[in-house]
Amino acid sequence: MGLREEHLAEGEHVIMELRTHRKVLLKPVVWVVVLLVLGVAGWIAAPVFRMEGWIPLFVTGVVVLLALAATVPPYLRWVNTTYIITNQRVSLRTGIFTHTGRDIPLYRINDVTFEKQLTDRIFGCGTLVISDGSDREGMVLDDVPDVETVQRTLQDLVRKSDPRDN
Repeated sequence: MGLREEHLAEGEHVIMELRTHRKVLLKPVVWVVVLLVLGVAGWIAAPVFRMEGWIPLFVTGVVVLLALAATVPPYLRWVNTTYIITNQRVSLRTGIFTHTGRDIPLYRINDVTFEKQLTDRIFGCGTLVISDGSDREGMVLDDVPDVETVQRTLQDLVRKSDPRDN
C-alpha cells in the first residue's frame, strides 16, 4: 500500500518504507490463546455438567467468531499502514476500506521527535512525531521499528532539503 512509482515526483525516490512494528500483533495473539483455553475448558466442562450435544459446538462457534474479531481487524490495520520516507517528503498511508494519506514535504519539517516507552524499548520501536510548523497537528507515526535510526535519517534528509543550505 506504499507509494507506487507513478505517485513519485520527478527525481523523487524512496529512502525508507516501513510498517508498524509487529508488536501490535501480540495482543490479538494473546486473545486467541485465551479464547482457545476457554474453548477447551468448555469442551471439558460440558460432560461434567451434563451439557453434551450442541452446547460444545455453540461454545466452539462463539470462540471462533471472537477469535476472528480479535485478530482480523488488527492484522488488516497492520498490513495497510505504511510509513514512507522519500528524498522529498514523509508519507503516512493507512486504511482498510477508506485509504487515507498524509504527506509532509521535507523542507516544511521543523521538528522530529521520538518517544520510547518501556515496552517500546523492549521491542526496539517507538513513536515518531513530525511537526511542520502549520496549524495542523504533527504527523504521529506509532510503533516505528528502530525509531532512533529513522529519526536520524529523517533529520539528515531535512537538513539536506533546507533551501538555505543549497
